[in-house]
Amino acid sequence: MTMLQPTVSLFWFRRDLRLEDNAGLYHALRGQNPVLPLFIFDREILDDLSNKKDARVEFIHQAVSDLKKQLEEMGSTLLVRYGKPLEIWPQLLQEFDIATVFTNHDFEPYALDRDNEVRQLLKDKGISFQTFKDQVIFEKDEVLKADGTPYTVFTPYSRRWLEKLQTQWRTISGDDGEPQRVSYFLTSYPTEKYWPKFLKIKDNVIFSTLQNASNLSLSDLGFEPSGIEIPPTSVARSLIRNYDKTRDIPSLPGTSRLGIHFRFGTISIREKARNAQRLNTTYLNELIWRDFYSQILGNFPHVVGNPFRRQYDRIAWRDAPEDFEQWKKGLTGYPIVDAGMRELNATGFMHNRVRMIVASFFSKHLLLDWRLGEAYFAEKLLDFDLASNSGGWQWAVGCGTDAAPYFRIFNPSEQTKKFDSEHKYIRKWVPEFGTPSYPKPMVEHTFARERCLATYKSGLAE
Repeated sequence: MTMLQPTVSLFWFRRDLRLEDNAGLYHALRGQNPVLPLFIFDREILDDLSNKKDARVEFIHQAVSDLKKQLEEMGSTLLVRYGKPLEIWPQLLQEFDIATVFTNHDFEPYALDRDNEVRQLLKDKGISFQTFKDQVIFEKDEVLKADGTPYTVFTPYSRRWLEKLQTQWRTISGDDGEPQRVSYFLTSYPTEKYWPKFLKIKDNVIFSTLQNASNLSLSDLGFEPSGIEIPPTSVARSLIRNYDKTRDIPSLPGTSRLGIHFRFGTISIREKARNAQRLNTTYLNELIWRDFYSQILGNFPHVVGNPFRRQYDRIAWRDAPEDFEQWKKGLTGYPIVDAGMRELNATGFMHNRVRMIVASFFSKHLLLDWRLGEAYFAEKLLDFDLASNSGGWQWAVGCGTDAAPYFRIFNPSEQTKKFDSEHKYIRKWVPEFGTPSYPKPMVEHTFARERCLATYKSGLAE
């Protein structure tokens, strides 16, 4: 006897590669239909990556494999496809009786365009496309000024962010089993209660279809192992408690290095914010910065490839490819800059304090177009996030939302005295430091500072 194909809801994983505390997945599982999870290795993104040892692709591939294994242990599975979403979705509509598609919001420009096209495709078939907030605490229109416009300065934004956090409360069971009062906005979604709603594939008419879904290896995607180590999803509570004391010292393991997990959603932002609120408000402030830059991107999408303050497009950047190459290789003759670049090239990570120094040096000492440096970070950083990378670079250049004037120019030597006075970080990454083989500075600091001020002043005066 032929069994009828069941009606299903599809949950589309993107920047939320976890089963626990996942907003869109929670809503999907509470619906009336069994849920079939889906992940698409998006060729629109992958084909643009020139580095075929990109550690982020390797990380995503492993995370997807882990999700598939978890689901199979429940008697379900993860449908994995490889291609361009607008070519894959018509195929899915032919293969499955889909009632609703659930997913979580993504505010990057490519994702918005993609989702609008998928939404229209589904709408034409009478299928609902439902999306939810998951990767930030507050989205672009949730923390606004009294007149309803978005904040463009961090400090008042952060005050309002914290005020909003206090407006609604819930009581939950803490890690020790005791009741804990937390902000409604930091409450987890109890997806575990509804895991039985995942589609069971045993003895099901679509079992063979699912079995034929691509079980893709990394090489099938055109990529190779990177050899780069990925930081764990958890950190010691003592690190968070001491974060305000250790975060600026690059030689210490004083930062969480959770950026890649926030970026791809292998951890919950709500859980980490709850812990930060309890353990260290300085760390919580870093998560507020993440929301701030996300809402800047959402409300001012021109910051992708353009300065927030448009008059900074008039700066006459130098065309110096050789200088760009020296900077990339960590051969500038400024040890703190070179250490940062070599750490980035070797590990996909650069300490946050050093990122500021390196970006300032690139744009103000070398007077190179900041977009080149931003793109190099985008290529190399494990934790690359479009909103935060754009925001951080524009902060360093002086063309972003920050209220500080453009003549804030970091002196690499003074920064070294403050944050690596014993040269522990420098010696780790620049072993030839202090020897004749270490290059001389490619530009003298006082000259570079005066040239930068004159160039900025001239460009902004036009």
